[in-house]
Amino acid sequence: MIALMYDAASDLVRDALRLGDRRMDMLHAVAELDLPDAWIAAGAVRNAVWDRLHGYVASTPLTDVDVIWFDPARADRALDADLEHALAARQPGVNWSVKNQARMHARNGDAPYRDCLDAMRAWPETATAIAARPGADGRIELAAAYGFGDLVSLLLRPTPRFAGSAAFYNRLAAKRWLDIWPNLRLAESAA
Repeated sequence: MIALMYDAASDLVRDALRLGDRRMDMLHAVAELDLPDAWIAAGAVRNAVWDRLHGYVASTPLTDVDVIWFDPARADRALDADLEHALAARQPGVNWSVKNQARMHARNGDAPYRDCLDAMRAWPETATAIAARPGADGRIELAAAYGFGDLVSLLLRPTPRFAGSAAFYNRLAAKRWLDIWPNLRLAESAA
């Protein structure tokens, strides 16, 4: 769902992005590319929220900034690389990772995705399946494949695709999220 309503959870996400280091600049840099269904997603959004809920003054470092967009007519990996270079010119020092979700279904062994929101449903954690972009009215638009509840409740929950999967737990260990954000809790069931 694209959240155009303004409830406490979505307001918290928007506030975290406004206050996060360079997040608004990143959102605007992606918007300037004028790509269809384009968003900053995953860690750049999730980490800003978790940092805010942990009371961190400085943002935790981002390994990359995921940019997702959707256009079946331009599902070429080389174009994504060109877009990464264009973003790096606008925002040096950011490790941009651009992926047209119209081609990602093949990597994941899925039927073709309908749009970015549909693609996010195949991601490992509910709290990561979230994205943001500047709206036409100047407010931040949000997309959340599984809602905002787990994100703002600091719950680590696998999506249905990753329920009971060792890959989910291996990912948590590799990312060290419980060390970085000690108030996170593991949910007992999948979304």
